[in-house]
Amino acid sequence: MDQSLCMNGGEGRASYAQNSFVQKQVMSRAMPALQEALRELYLDSFPECLKLADLGCSSGPNALLFLREMIASIDAIRKKLNKTEPTFQIFLNDLFDNDFNNLIRSIPSFYEELRREKGGDFGPCFIAAMPGNFYGRLFPDHSLHFIHSSYSVHWRSQVPANLVSEFGSPLNKGHIYLARITPKSVYEAYLDLFNRDMTVFLKSRSEELVLGGRMMFTMIGRDASVNLSQDQVSNIWELLGMTISDMVQEGIIEEEKLDDCNMPFYLPTPEEVRYVIQKEGSFDITRFETFKVTWDAEMGDGDLQMRGKYAAATLRAVSESILTTHFGEEVMDGLFERFASKVSQYMKLHKGEYFNILVSVKNRWISTLMQSS
Repeated sequence: MDQSLCMNGGEGRASYAQNSFVQKQVMSRAMPALQEALRELYLDSFPECLKLADLGCSSGPNALLFLREMIASIDAIRKKLNKTEPTFQIFLNDLFDNDFNNLIRSIPSFYEELRREKGGDFGPCFIAAMPGNFYGRLFPDHSLHFIHSSYSVHWRSQVPANLVSEFGSPLNKGHIYLARITPKSVYEAYLDLFNRDMTVFLKSRSEELVLGGRMMFTMIGRDASVNLSQDQVSNIWELLGMTISDMVQEGIIEEEKLDDCNMPFYLPTPEEVRYVIQKEGSFDITRFETFKVTWDAEMGDGDLQMRGKYAAATLRAVSESILTTHFGEEVMDGLFERFASKVSQYMKLHKGEYFNILVSVKNRWISTLMQSS
């Protein structure tokens, strides 16, 4: 995944920066939980230098939305308590191919906005990039107070290794991700990888957080309680796979390339997320909730064609790097034009939605330490 996954960089028409309003809306829905976690963290410890990390920050304007809200939340708390503004040290993390240049260029204007809003009543703020894969250690022991991640931990460290039969045939033939007719063994392979990845993720973060440190993450999941009708899809990626399958039938894409493409993410149920957190054992869950956001970022009852184009552009911004590796850059425009049309047709009958899981946790080591003493 380190070599093939990155959001579309720059500021162009297909860039993540121009097509991440769904992610922005998810972050906005998560703000009350973020404010609550920061308030509890600050009231617990009052650190003079507050050290935070945003994992999977990408390169668009959303990366700084978290920083602004975090600083504003802490500022409101310390004013009520008549305390001095802390120093902020903030690390922005993503994979090595992320467009960090674009992100760093936006920081001076961010600093200027803070000075304009707060005047002289503002503590120092130091921002640094920390490239690397968060399925493993990124920071020294007990060096962070708060870790945040939005729309990143549903991505896996790799594609499951055992998606081929003993005879060499693809088990998930004709699909790029889990579909309604996907064999049970493929589901189990994805779930096993999710459990292993998340165990490493949780253990790594617990070692990097100070005692009593907090973490909050939001990810795309799936609602296993929903009964779908025959003409519905289980997720938007199934619809994209159907679009690629149409292009295979027309001879535009080779069938072998489709059979060889399996997306490196997994959309878990809330129960699966809760289970792996409790089994790993490093954190106490302080908040756990779910909510939905439409594929077109709540554009409403507008023109269906435009809504389909918007939803397709959102998915293109996050998946094009992987799809180009499999199918070639020359088919991308045609693929997403067809996909936009398919999404529009689907939304005539159904309300396409992302099912989101929000989790806020506290490093359990402080509880264990207090009990032993």
